[in-house]
Amino acid sequence: MTQPKDATRATLEAQARLAASLPPEDGADLERARKGFIDTLPHARIENAKGWPAWDLTPFAFQADGEVCPPTVNPSLWRQAQLNLNHGLFQVTEGIYQVRGFDLSNITFVEGDEGFIVIDPLTSAEPAAAALALMRKHRGDKPVSAVIYTHSHVDHYGGVKGVLTDADIAGGARIVAPEGFLAEAVSENVLAGNVMNRRATYMYGALLPRGPRGHVDSGLGKAVSGGQVSLIAPTESISKTGTRLTLDGVEIVFQVTPGTEAPAEMNFFFPRHKALCMAENCTCQLHNLYTRAGPRCATPRRGVSISTRRSTCSPRTPRCCSPATTGRAGAPRTRSRSWRPRATSTSSSTTRP
Repeated sequence: MTQPKDATRATLEAQARLAASLPPEDGADLERARKGFIDTLPHARIENAKGWPAWDLTPFAFQADGEVCPPTVNPSLWRQAQLNLNHGLFQVTEGIYQVRGFDLSNITFVEGDEGFIVIDPLTSAEPAAAALALMRKHRGDKPVSAVIYTHSHVDHYGGVKGVLTDADIAGGARIVAPEGFLAEAVSENVLAGNVMNRRATYMYGALLPRGPRGHVDSGLGKAVSGGQVSLIAPTESISKTGTRLTLDGVEIVFQVTPGTEAPAEMNFFFPRHKALCMAENCTCQLHNLYTRAGPRCATPRRGVSISTRRSTCSPRTPRCCSPATTGRAGAPRTRSRSWRPRATSTSSSTTRP
């Protein structure tokens, strides 16, 4: 097949049945997705040193708000794709900010006494550097005092050299990760690197043309960025739930969650901000349960157990609960009848509800 095909009759019928089963759209998730917006880059276009785009949302303009779901696209995937098209710098709560839509994952900034604590510096350096520049534009030209990796997947550490310089490292910048992070990161992306890259081409539909008969979305975000991937080893590892660290004057309480969404992963709570980071253990789409993604499958029972025991690191009800992806940060809420499932397939022409 050299050209994308229209949906078959069976697909059209399946899409129609799914659409008819969904509750009316109330706009609440779109409102939450836009809450706290500060600024962004036009089309989130970010170029590398040679002028090639490391990231660009221009090809996804066909998903703009108000556009009707095409017959070739799963209705839930279309809705998630439109939510994921929101991008830029957002305030989560006082002292905590996220840049969303600059990569598959989000990058989070916490204001410390002297600089910024960076959580999950994306997949590649160029989008991470652009996110840091946007943060500095609005919150001051401060250094990066610490970096936290929530888990061992490349879209949560690969852009670290976009936010940390050699001078930062020499100056004592701290890099915190869950126990076993480095071994798992190397195992997945170095030892199995060629296989993982080939897998990603298929799983994310990287070679499909952007459009309603090709690549629509990746569920977690639009796609994977194409800049320089890097890794700086952690200076500190978290091995025990209840561990407390103070980074740049900010107290953090950790909950280790190995063998959940990733083999090495952790959640953490900011008592001062009453803010909880759930890594990718809580997201707004199906993720790594029975996965084509290449990493080890998540263990649903363990993941649910960890999530329900989050009080081990946040004894008080948090004001905000932020996943490391999709950026639907805001006041926690119980899922109601208006919640819709999200599809995670990237190829709309092969999506089945």
